[in-house]
Amino acid sequence: MTSLPAGDPVRLLKDLVACPSVTPAEAGVLDVLERALGSIGFAVTRLRFEGDGSYPVDNLFAIRGNGGRRLLFAGHTDVVPPGELANWTSDPFTPREADGKLYGRGAADMKSGIAAFVAAAASIPADAGTVMMAITNDEEADAINGTDKLMAWAEAQQHHFDFAIVGEPSSAAMLGDSIKIGRRGSLSGIITVSGTQGHVAYPDRANNPLPTLARIVTALDTDIDGGTEHFPASNLEVTSIDVGNAVSNVIPASGTIRFNIRYNDLWTPETLSNWVRERIASVDHAGASVTFALAGLPSRSFLSPLSGDVDTLGDAIASVTGRRPEFSTGGGTSDARFIAQYGPVVECGLVGPSMHKADEHIALADLTGLTEIYRAFLVRFFEVQA
Repeated sequence: MTSLPAGDPVRLLKDLVACPSVTPAEAGVLDVLERALGSIGFAVTRLRFEGDGSYPVDNLFAIRGNGGRRLLFAGHTDVVPPGELANWTSDPFTPREADGKLYGRGAADMKSGIAAFVAAAASIPADAGTVMMAITNDEEADAINGTDKLMAWAEAQQHHFDFAIVGEPSSAAMLGDSIKIGRRGSLSGIITVSGTQGHVAYPDRANNPLPTLARIVTALDTDIDGGTEHFPASNLEVTSIDVGNAVSNVIPASGTIRFNIRYNDLWTPETLSNWVRERIASVDHAGASVTFALAGLPSRSFLSPLSGDVDTLGDAIASVTGRRPEFSTGGGTSDARFIAQYGPVVECGLVGPSMHKADEHIALADLTGLTEIYRAFLVRFFEVQA
């Protein structure tokens, strides 16, 4: 192993947690990572992206080696705000060990994955192959000037990869019991139904938009598909119906429907938007005007091909935990959706029930175990001496 802290995942994780890198504030966390990676032979490039309606974001790309197979590790150093400090046992940005656990904001999501992979990379020969790391400080919020642009930059620099691992918490109940081979997409939308405002006593002089709004909600409440081999059925959830009418004697002028669809690999944002428009068109508008617009940037679904590298990762996990992982596509979205546009990617990390909560923590034994899983995978992936 190399000298601390790069080769010691616990010490490196503490150093990372100590940086209050709430999106998009970098707060020195990339400096910590740059020093650790530089100490084990990585060439580090710092990149700041901005624009497109979002705040500037600091990112880091590191590479070691220039031949052989090419592995990409990806993750994020930004964290969500700690919330009410009174709900924490101690300062969320002062890492604390107690009862075999390490506490601090970002310990689970996902500075632990970064610490484990850096430590694993420190333990294998620098000439084993090419290892790359793509780290953003904006995954938890807009995700506009982060991994999406970082991967486009890497592609332009010819930094191709054979396989990628995102270190997000992916285990369900025990370390290594699950890896994510894909994720559902997410599409949010707003439907506005506009009529004519008027007095409730004179409905003939108005056009109440609410019956049309109700018919559209009913039309959306239907099966979208039956699921696929690796994904459950897509589902649409209406999250808000708003009129903004506080009185009972006025017919409102308009109403809005907000919804989100989590969808499988049968769909793209474009085809799903067309499905929504067809459902809207299927009901009687009764003279009301209806508009539909996307809310935010949709996340595309992806499914990585099951391959020898996925099997190798399963072998590595089994060698450490004694169990082979299940393949999952559950949960929300992650930055893996951006990486999947350039090559095969999976998510493999710790158990994450405490992420985003007060007193966020991990088991130190799991951090050590994840480091060993990554190391066992690197040995097999690059076919180096264990």
